[in-house]
Amino acid sequence: MNVQPLGDRVLLKTEAGEEKTSGGLFIPQTAQEKTQTAVVTAIGDDTDVITVKVGDRVMYDKYAGTQVKIDGDDHLIVSFSDIIAIIK
Repeated sequence: MNVQPLGDRVLLKTEAGEEKTSGGLFIPQTAQEKTQTAVVTAIGDDTDVITVKVGDRVMYDKYAGTQVKIDGDDHLIVSFSDIIAIIK
């Protein structure tokens, strides 16, 4: 499925949380804290406002966006203003 966000919206592919602690203990899926990092997979057509590009790793607000499942993977559609940092 091909999804193209509109306006100043950005499509993010969320990253999975850590499954193991630094001590080697496994964390069950239900106890994992949701990460706020993702990879940009598509951007809207308002390129004057959007300063990230496809492939950038970003941090976003904890309660931002709309969750969607595309081809079995979790994605998030957020407004550009909900992106708080680019991870380099």
